[in-house]
Amino acid sequence: MLPYGHQWIEEDDIEAVVKVLRSDWLTTGPAVEEFEAALAEKVGARYAVAVANGTAALHLACLAAGLGPGDSLISSPNTFAASTNAALYCGARPAFVDINERTYNMDPDALDRFLGHHTGESKPKAVVPVHFSGQPCDMERIASIARRADLVIIEDACHALGAKWRDSQGQWQKSGSCSHCDMTAFSFHPVKHITTAEGGVITTNRSDLYEKLKRLRNHGLVRDPAHLQNGHGAWYYEMQDLGFNYRLSDLQCALGTSQLKKLDSWVARRREIAAAYDHLLGDVDGVVIPYQKENTYSSYHLYVIQVESRRKVFETLRGKGIGVQVHFFPVHLHPFYRNHFGFRPGDFPIAEAYYEHAISLPVFPQMSDDDVHRVIREVKAAARNA
Repeated sequence: MLPYGHQWIEEDDIEAVVKVLRSDWLTTGPAVEEFEAALAEKVGARYAVAVANGTAALHLACLAAGLGPGDSLISSPNTFAASTNAALYCGARPAFVDINERTYNMDPDALDRFLGHHTGESKPKAVVPVHFSGQPCDMERIASIARRADLVIIEDACHALGAKWRDSQGQWQKSGSCSHCDMTAFSFHPVKHITTAEGGVITTNRSDLYEKLKRLRNHGLVRDPAHLQNGHGAWYYEMQDLGFNYRLSDLQCALGTSQLKKLDSWVARRREIAAAYDHLLGDVDGVVIPYQKENTYSSYHLYVIQVESRRKVFETLRGKGIGVQVHFFPVHLHPFYRNHFGFRPGDFPIAEAYYEHAISLPVFPQMSDDDVHRVIREVKAAARNA
């Protein structure tokens, strides 16, 4: 079975982890700071805070933004549930706006309409644009709309490490640089662009958020004598916030630092695979290839086609050993969201229509050219038979 995504671990990655195993620090040590500094430099942000996973990154970003009961967080229904679950963990409510039918990302016009007509009981406090599949959202427009409404902007870039977009001044902005947001969340799950097995990072350019995020990932503890409310001795520390144990170990960070050195070449390979799919599937009857918005550079975490008779095509491809997947069942239609918040089919018709036809094809850098052409051959046959 050729999976839709897979990690690529090489000897230098293994050696980096073994080096930490032989050191004095397995957690809260120098490898964490090294990874954070390398990641921040790579994406062009001032600060990076490593955490246990992408969901923890989103959760802590929401906490640092001050979300709580009476607030709501706006996101896209076309995402993994963690994007809005993070608000629920803070006692806030989820809200959604529909996607653009071509990019599958949050529609800025829908966001503008929502904020212009919102009369709900929960005041919107934050917006989480999701860079679905690795293609950046229209952050310039989203940021302009969100700032007028005084919203905190948290980019969900769990699909978009290595992606970038060109702004109206002609400057390329990297996902994670926080040029048009307050914080950005990344994930390093094994199917992502690089992996730390499990892990995540929050980037920001704001020193106040950086300090708060560091406290929140470690139980809310403060050890710096300059920031303690009392002083009992060198052993003393204080819990000043209700935080969590969301730390990322030195073992994982060493793996991340090693993997990060390969990011550019791995993203380039993903884009080569996507270009082959575009070229050889673009004129196949019954197959719609993903649209790429002008002035965006996708890092292709996913390559999503749309087909008729999705279930038949899906099962045919799985039967041929092509490990296709579907991303995503609309968040608002999960039973928990329907039962607790009253969402119903038809609330976000573009996201729902997209879901009915979507299939993610394998795309990861270790795929050979033979693997790519095997996928293309089987997709053509499955579409023809459907």
